[in-house]
Amino acid sequence: MSCLASCCASLTCGLCSSVASGITKRSARIAYCGVFGVSLIVSWILREVGAPLLEKFPWISSSDSHTKEWYQIQAVLRVSLGNFLFFAIFALIMIGVKDQNDRRDSWHHGGWAVKIVIWVLLVVLMFFLPTAVISVYGTLAKFGAGLFLLVQVIILLDCTHSWNDSWVEKDEQKWYIALLVVSVACYLAAFAFSGVLFIWFNPSGHDCGLNVFFIVMTMILAFAFGVIALHPAVNGSLLPASVISVYCAYVCYTGLSSEPRNYVCNGLHNKSKAVSTSTLVLGMLTTVLSVLYSAVRAGSSTTFLSPPSSPKASAGKKPLLEAELEEGKEKDAEGQPVSYSYTFFHLIFALASMYSAMLLSGWTSTSSSESSDLIDVGWTSVWVRICTEWATAGLYIWTLLAPLLFPDREFF
Repeated sequence: MSCLASCCASLTCGLCSSVASGITKRSARIAYCGVFGVSLIVSWILREVGAPLLEKFPWISSSDSHTKEWYQIQAVLRVSLGNFLFFAIFALIMIGVKDQNDRRDSWHHGGWAVKIVIWVLLVVLMFFLPTAVISVYGTLAKFGAGLFLLVQVIILLDCTHSWNDSWVEKDEQKWYIALLVVSVACYLAAFAFSGVLFIWFNPSGHDCGLNVFFIVMTMILAFAFGVIALHPAVNGSLLPASVISVYCAYVCYTGLSSEPRNYVCNGLHNKSKAVSTSTLVLGMLTTVLSVLYSAVRAGSSTTFLSPPSSPKASAGKKPLLEAELEEGKEKDAEGQPVSYSYTFFHLIFALASMYSAMLLSGWTSTSSSESSDLIDVGWTSVWVRICTEWATAGLYIWTLLAPLLFPDREFF
């Protein structure tokens, strides 16, 4: 058995080393996304099967009154805390990195064998912390998850405006037609989906005023987006308005579907497990796509998440040959400026770790009225989603009206 264990350990180390050596400077961003993806999988697995194991840890199982759901939340939060610390530490280390000659640039892109070991050790060590520390992190994670949702909205707004600008810049009739077709399709989808929500979450014979208010507000906001965007005084476009309308309708659905299963106005209570799973999958997919987009956007944009370039020292006029030699030396000495903020890059992953923990734990709600098999269910989840929808609407309207209210300022 000891020989077999040694062989397994050797093979595992060899596999990690080969994977780490295969990560190049260009694929480093994808590697960080891979670490984040692995953390989601580990959290999901431990949520499903980790409760019996945690019950055997005396510093965790300090009371006989703890439910299965409580142990599931503990498992998710501990993996999330280890993942959060991993990215938060790198975010702090990378503060002030401006050019590639900085030693920390190589830390960001290389040393993956060491990074993998550090990540595993951090996650494992979190299971030896007392529950009081995890409870504090669970509270802080709610605020961090809220920040990530706001970042998610900003990323969506940036994506839609970039999409619209790229098609408008082509200045061809077929692209204008494409803009109109996509915009109309998105608006039809938003209003049709809102109509379906009336059927699902406003069953006849029950007073569901709160649900009706949420759905009607979603439709009013979608209409307001189009009116404001098409106003002659506003430099807006119908495509971003329609995409934001669809997103708001989706967020409204996720909020309503998170209502308690014993709530009479939740018409999906008979399909609770299927709805819970679909909500989780869509939420996780949105999270991963947001993180991936932020990583790609940070690496390709010259304005979004990009730090200021390193200033170049001015030199007097010199002979041509001497000037060329000194120019080469300056490039070697100064290095190329980094293309994005490493600190913000890691901060995105740290906040995403908090958000994924809240999604898997139902925002740490331990209501005994709900089954522990349900994910992201409860009034806390409902109001978080609805507030996210309203924040999205507010930010989008602000991007349209801010240039009018403050004409002397520049808005990007």
